[in-house]
Amino acid sequence: MSDVRHEFVEGNGIRFHCAVAGKGPLVLLLHGFPQSWYSWRHLIGPLSRKFTVVAPDLRGYGESSKPQRISEYLPSRLIDDVAALIEAFGRKRAFVVGHDWGGALAWGAAIHRPDRVERLAVLNCPHPAKFARALRRNPRQMLRSWYMGFFQLPWIPEAFISRGRGEGLDLLFRMSGAAPGTFSPQDLAEYRKAWLSDGAASGALNYYRAAWREPAFTKRLTAETARVAAPTMLVWGDRDTALGVELTDDTASLVSGPFTLERVRGASHWVHEERPEQVTEALLRFLS
Repeated sequence: MSDVRHEFVEGNGIRFHCAVAGKGPLVLLLHGFPQSWYSWRHLIGPLSRKFTVVAPDLRGYGESSKPQRISEYLPSRLIDDVAALIEAFGRKRAFVVGHDWGGALAWGAAIHRPDRVERLAVLNCPHPAKFARALRRNPRQMLRSWYMGFFQLPWIPEAFISRGRGEGLDLLFRMSGAAPGTFSPQDLAEYRKAWLSDGAASGALNYYRAAWREPAFTKRLTAETARVAAPTMLVWGDRDTALGVELTDDTASLVSGPFTLERVRGASHWVHEERPEQVTEALLRFLS
C-alpha cells in the first residue's frame, strides 16, 4: 500500500489517525471491533482510483485518541465523530461505508446527520431498529449476542483478549467463523499491535459499555421512524455467527431512499476481508 499516506486530523475533541489515498469524492471507511483502519487494506487501493479514501482509526483505537471515561463513547459522541471527520477533510458530505461497529456509526450518521451522508454502505451490521428489536424478541439473536454482556464487566474482557500479547485476539477471530487464510500472520500482528497500544483495549470495549447508557438517544435510534433518506446498500456475509441473516429482512422498509441488499454467500462476518474483490466491485457499482 505504497500510495497510502498516514495523516492526523483533529475533530470533536479527538486526534484521529487516518490512512488516506486517492482523489475525488470522499469515501469514509469506518472499521469495526476489534480492528483498525487496516481492515480496509484490500479495498483502499481499488477505491482510491476514483475517490479520496479515508480510513481512520476510530476513537479509542490504534493511533487515535483514547479517552478513558466510558461516557466519552456514548453513541451521540461517536456519530459526531463521523461528521467531524468529514469536516476535517474539508467536505460537507461523504459516501460513508462501515463494517460492524463502524456500520453502526454509519447507520447512526445517516439517521441523525443526514446532511453529511451522500450515500450509505454498511457491511454486516443491521439497521439499529432491527437489531434492538431482535435483542428484545429473538432468543437466537440474544444467544448470539452473549458477548455483549460479557463485555460489560470491568477489566476481565481486556485481560482475556489481551492475554499472551494479544493471543486472545487471534482466538476471537477463529471463534467468529473467519474462513481459513483470511488473516495472515502479518494481518494478525497488525491487529495485535493496534489492540495492545496504550488504552486501546478499554477504548474498543467501551463502545459496548456505553451503548445503553444514553437512554433517550438509544430510544431514538431504535424507533421504527428512524428511517434513512440516503441511497443505501447493505452487504451481508450470510455465514455471520454473531448476527443472524434474518436481521437483513425488511430493511428496505427503514430506508426511504433506494435500497440494495448484496448477499455474499458463504462469507463470514469479516466479509470484506474474505471476499475483498466481490465487496469492492459492489461498492464501486453503488458509489459511482
